[in-house]
Amino acid sequence: MLNRIVLMGRLTRDPELRSTQSGIPVASFTLAVDRDFKNRETGEKQTDFIDIVAWRNTAEFVSRYFTKGRMAVVEGRLQIRDWTDRDGNKRRSAEVVADNVYFGDSRRDSDNAGYGAPRYAENAPDTRVSDAGAAFSELAGDDSDLPF
Repeated sequence: MLNRIVLMGRLTRDPELRSTQSGIPVASFTLAVDRDFKNRETGEKQTDFIDIVAWRNTAEFVSRYFTKGRMAVVEGRLQIRDWTDRDGNKRRSAEVVADNVYFGDSRRDSDNAGYGAPRYAENAPDTRVSDAGAAFSELAGDDSDLPF
């Protein structure tokens, strides 16, 4: 049997860190994950809001480094929980139990992008390409003796 899931999306709120009665850290948050296809009528992609639960070191990591709007990649398993509400009705909820959580964006990108906000300002110059070449400089002189 296999129960494995990988999701990439933006946090809809800051993670909530709690502890069990025995002191085990647990964090919960929600990811907004866009579907790969567009709706035929509206032409827009639909978004699923998926509840995530992380335990122990993963919970502490998520609560320390992730905030609302951050892109995250979550690797884990799907869990279905049955429970009874205050009125005695039986309920069922699905959530992903995170084994690993990774950054899905750079810190610079996340500073400019909140949940639902554009990643780059409309009138700002596009620095995505020019930043990549910033670490390189032109060689001075004749390059005919280079081995390539």
